[in-house]
Amino acid sequence: YPDYRGKGCVDESGFVYAIGEKFAPGPSACPCLCTEEGPLCIQPECPRLHPRCVHVDTTQCCPQCKERKNYCEFRGKTYQTLEEFMVSPCEKCRCEANGEVLCTVSACPQTECVDPVYEPDQCCPICKNGPNCFAETTVIPAGREVKTDECTICHCTYEEGTWRIERQAMCTRHECK
Repeated sequence: YPDYRGKGCVDESGFVYAIGEKFAPGPSACPCLCTEEGPLCIQPECPRLHPRCVHVDTTQCCPQCKERKNYCEFRGKTYQTLEEFMVSPCEKCRCEANGEVLCTVSACPQTECVDPVYEPDQCCPICKNGPNCFAETTVIPAGREVKTDECTICHCTYEEGTWRIERQAMCTRHECK
């Protein structure tokens, strides 16, 4: 047997490699090249670990994900993947497969009044006083003619069931005596 001292590299189990040979020093180590100065080990470009990885195997050169998190954490609560939940009467959210929580806010139809009210348990504002509009600064009900002063009659143009209302009343002035 030739004398290997100073002429090679040794792995964990005592196996000797000649200069210029590639080898793995141990089962979990990355590959090395045996050089005159000793082993030159190169960390290869490992695939990135999944962001939801909760259990990593480091027994090989490149770490591998053994278990992914299958839930989302949102505002201090935990939700299962693909679970949908309401965070407020207006916001519906979903735990996506990538661990992100996506929320959508309800779109409210245009109100048929100029004085809508927000109720605590409801998402969209409601018209407690029914359909109405402004006659200058006064709020008047829709569908009725209202005398705002001695000379002026106003009314809201309102189309029943269409959710369309003019915000300003149509007013006509009469000659006053």
